[in-house]
Amino acid sequence: MSAEVERQLDAMEEGSESFIGREDLGPRLEAALREGRPLRVKLGMDPSAPDLHLGHTVTLEKLRVFQELGHTPIFLIGDFTARIGDPTGKKKTRPALDEEAVRGNARTYVEQVRKVLDVDRAEIRYNSEWMDAMSPTDLVRLCSRYTVARMLERDDFHKRHVAGEAIAIHEFLYPLVQAYDSVALEADVELGGTDQTFNLLVGREIQRDYGQPPQAVLTHPLLVGTDGQDKMSKSVGNTIGITDPPSEIYGRAMSISDELMLTYVERLGFGRWPELERQAEACRAAEGDPLGLKHGLATALVERFHGADAATEARSQFEQVVQRKQLPDEIPEIVLELTGAPDLGLLEVAKQALGLSSNGEARRLVAQGGLRVDEEVVRDPATRLAPGSYLIQGGKRRFARVQVGR
Repeated sequence: MSAEVERQLDAMEEGSESFIGREDLGPRLEAALREGRPLRVKLGMDPSAPDLHLGHTVTLEKLRVFQELGHTPIFLIGDFTARIGDPTGKKKTRPALDEEAVRGNARTYVEQVRKVLDVDRAEIRYNSEWMDAMSPTDLVRLCSRYTVARMLERDDFHKRHVAGEAIAIHEFLYPLVQAYDSVALEADVELGGTDQTFNLLVGREIQRDYGQPPQAVLTHPLLVGTDGQDKMSKSVGNTIGITDPPSEIYGRAMSISDELMLTYVERLGFGRWPELERQAEACRAAEGDPLGLKHGLATALVERFHGADAATEARSQFEQVVQRKQLPDEIPEIVLELTGAPDLGLLEVAKQALGLSSNGEARRLVAQGGLRVDEEVVRDPATRLAPGSYLIQGGKRRFARVQVGR
């Protein structure tokens, strides 16, 4: 193989957990370069939630690497598979989303992906394009290409089967549909987290059955959330969202442990943070400045998603509010009307004032002692606010001045 092929393969593999099919991809890549034909590189994400977070950017950044190497990135929005529900890592059947919820979640994905990828030079596809058009006969034929015994080799299915826990038939469809996506897209490479390994390998087998060369598979480690325990997940509440306000990204990055900070620098930089990587090596050798590195990481993350000016402002606000415990210079002001009721519930006020996703998130904030009204911690989620002006604070960094009624 040529030096250029080896260089590209090494760039593809950097930071990955496994590179399955590298040997077969080499000759295919060499032929593609000779013919001036880019590889087709697939990354699928289900719109099971409206927001993307840092955990998603691990594979998105690798997709960007392929794009910079001159290949065609395909960002596949799984609007069909989201209606099945992938049970990966779950101990029970995962509820499928209805079509309206899927459409709502998918609506913002492209603009969010734009923060990492040049979407104008990428293919943005939806797997409903071919799956909604598939006839029942074709779906049965797809199912005939895999056995129940092979499906039960998947770790979460195996554990549930051994434990006597229910596995719904439709759950077996998910890996098959994901695999057929690779057939429909004629993928040369598919990216995913380590929790997707089984599904990605099914894709290789199904492509062979449909007469296509099997895709190479690149898996990447899952990013642990800010709690330092579970993988980053919106349902756990341990995420840093790429559309979060700059101050929130900065503050959450500053809240992680030193050990997790080193992992974030390693897995999120993709060669774009050479100075941070140098500082991280010094910290590993107990010769660096962990606090300085953490400020550097927080700044780099805000810059990536909001720009340099926003990063400077976020650091200034963090130092003022968190380190010096002062109120920020600018606090958003909102007016919440009373619609026939004499007062408003605290959870609803907090949700609207602080930009929380739900009353449930506000309730968790109260349970953690992180919600303050006029600088006093509120412990009762049933609290109601009469007409008047209030300073609402969520955690250490979110503030709003709220006028309840007029």
